Order: sequence, then C-alpha cells, then structure tokens
Amino acid sequence: MGTLPDLSRFELQCLRKLWNRREGTVREIHRDLVDPPSYSTVRKIVERLEEKGAIERVRKDGKAWVYRSAVSPSAMLRKEIRRFLDTAFDGAAAPLVAQLARMDEVSVKDLREIEKALAEKGEGDQQADDDSEE
Repeated sequence: MGTLPDLSRFELQCLRKLWNRREGTVREIHRDLVDPPSYSTVRKIVERLEEKGAIERVRKDGKAWVYRSAVSPSAMLRKEIRRFLDTAFDGAAAPLVAQLARMDEVSVKDLREIEKALAEKGEGDQQADDDSEE
C-alpha cells in the first residue's frame, strides 16, 4: 500500500482491535469495543476501513468475513501522531511533552526512557553520517 489512509477516531479504534486480534470478524471487533455502538454501525465502519484500504478480507468463516489489517500499526500510528502534532502543536513535539508533564501524564521514568530513545536514535544518525562520509 502506498499512502496510508486518513482515519476517524472510531475507525482507528476498530483497527486497533483488529491489530490486537491479528484477524477478526465484525462481531469480534464489536465485542472487543468498550461501550460499542450498534453492530450495524461497526459493520459500516469495517466496510469503510476496507474501502480506504486499511483492512482486507482474508476468508469466510461461515457467513462472516474475517478481516486483517492491510496497514502496519507502527506506520499508521506514526502518521496519526504526526497529524496530531501538526494540528495541535504546529508540528513541534516539545510543547506536547511539556503539556503532558503539566497534566501529570509523563513521569520522570518516562522522560528517562525518552532520553534513552533519543540517545539511541542519535547514535544511529551518527553511524549513518559516518557511513556516508566513506
């Protein structure tokens, strides 16, 4: 798949349930949702996800279609995070982290993990720079 689809919040919720299962029917997705809307609403969302290319039919199980994701969770989440950053924070991540800290949603332990991930990313970037100079 070339470009990743734009998804609504509820479409993304349904897709996440499918990622957790790897494969599933509309009924299973509906059952997995917390406080779900009607079954027919979930069926319509699954149809929309298929139209957008986010999921695909794998096989029939009795009368029900079994679906699986056609998009990678990591790629889709990166896209959604980028969209959120662009919309809410003009593309900058630091104001988001600061806001999370003010809301007590980020602990010191979380910040250490972020620092570690950035350091590892920096080492990878440095290695790539060193390789390109040769």
